[in-house]
Amino acid sequence: MWAGRVLRAAPSAAPRGRRALSALTQLRGVLEEELDAIRGAGTWKSERVITSRQGPRIHVDGVSGGILNFCANNYLGLSSHPEVIQAGLQALEEFGAGLSSTRFICGTQSIHKDLEAKIARFHQREDAILYPSCFDANAGLFEALLSPQDAVLSDELNHASIIDGIRLCKAHKYRYRHLDMADLEAKLQEAQNHRLRLVATDGAFSMDGDIAPLQEICHLASRYGALVFVDECHATGFLGATGRGTDELLGVMDQVTIINSTLGKALGGASGGYTTGPGPLVSLLRQRARPYLFSNSLPPAVVGCASKALDLLMESNAIVQSMAAKTKRFRSKMEAAGFTVLGASHPICPVMLGDARLASCMADDMLKRGIFVIGFSYPVVPKNKARIRVQISPCTARRTLTAVWRPSWRWGGCMGHYPDPAGDKQSQGLPPSTLTEGPFGQPSPEALSPLKILGLGWAKCVVKSVKQQCGNRLTCRCALFSLGRPSPVTS
Repeated sequence: MWAGRVLRAAPSAAPRGRRALSALTQLRGVLEEELDAIRGAGTWKSERVITSRQGPRIHVDGVSGGILNFCANNYLGLSSHPEVIQAGLQALEEFGAGLSSTRFICGTQSIHKDLEAKIARFHQREDAILYPSCFDANAGLFEALLSPQDAVLSDELNHASIIDGIRLCKAHKYRYRHLDMADLEAKLQEAQNHRLRLVATDGAFSMDGDIAPLQEICHLASRYGALVFVDECHATGFLGATGRGTDELLGVMDQVTIINSTLGKALGGASGGYTTGPGPLVSLLRQRARPYLFSNSLPPAVVGCASKALDLLMESNAIVQSMAAKTKRFRSKMEAAGFTVLGASHPICPVMLGDARLASCMADDMLKRGIFVIGFSYPVVPKNKARIRVQISPCTARRTLTAVWRPSWRWGGCMGHYPDPAGDKQSQGLPPSTLTEGPFGQPSPEALSPLKILGLGWAKCVVKSVKQQCGNRLTCRCALFSLGRPSPVTS
């Protein structure tokens, strides 16, 4: 009888194999269709391979010579600081490569506790808890803290990790319009019957470079009995007089309840995130936060690097002041060229282009000319809001900042189009002798040196004529510049 069962079962093995093969084939078809759609939309994200350490000048695989780096989150330039590197090596030698364990089993070393205490002191909070990343910190906070009795109110442009973290919790969810305090107040009024009300916002928004109005947010939170949570990933280390973030910048350090931030940007650039705030909250997170409970501890080398970065930051604010000055100069030059640069004083400088293909092609062409920037498009940013994001560092020399402006005037060649300077020079109030032709028939930057960065304006002309698209080409006729601002004439 047993043998008969085996014989009867055997014929079904082949159909299962065919079904499995068919399912795999179907999966491949679905995936290729999705990938083709991404390519067709011009939003494909290629990964450029860096063959050097992170810094203001890097080497990129397939590109000869050094490349000026304007896209890293290495805000203070500390990822390659010799003292930071030495601290990492020392921690590696003393504490090993890793813990092979979670924190609550056997993964907590003295350096982890020391760094948590240092983070709490830096932010002037009661306690802090480390995570593998700030994405994990955001994933762990809301689910552990909020129940169905509570409410969370989130800015619509908050970082994806905040959005995903909120999705994991069972609290009632309200989304208010970006930086719209009237809408936030309306949502707070709706949420009055809930036990806890938590307003969640980025301190600085990474795609737009704008800063949350924390004074108004904290005022509304106080009025309606709410708590305030701020993600400071793009603020810690460089915003505020001593680099403590947007709450210091806006004078509300004593009104923000919870801060999440990262060690992977300004503070050494390796990895790691944290939550800092009331002691009981941190204690609760150690008991309930799933990314903390089920992830390995931060490697000792990462902890050592971050600890030294905080030491350097707390010793002097000169590096913070240097970046603020360079950011102001860069933004003013870009805006003088006629470009829309979002944000105000943040070192993230989003140069708005609108069209995804345009942003991607401009970034590719800039790389060929020795400038490393990235084009951002949907789904990282909203559709038709593509941009080139330029990021400033205090390690960037002034002459290097100038270098990023000059090549921009000819970037359009990546799509086979160039501004046409054939218009009447006299009509623009410029004598013919002031304009000599460059290699592609447009005025050379040397000839237009009094306007310095007008090259960015050429790109602006192309953006304004983006609706003239025909296949993969754009047609654009540009009049000459007047005081560095474009006067486009589309054809």
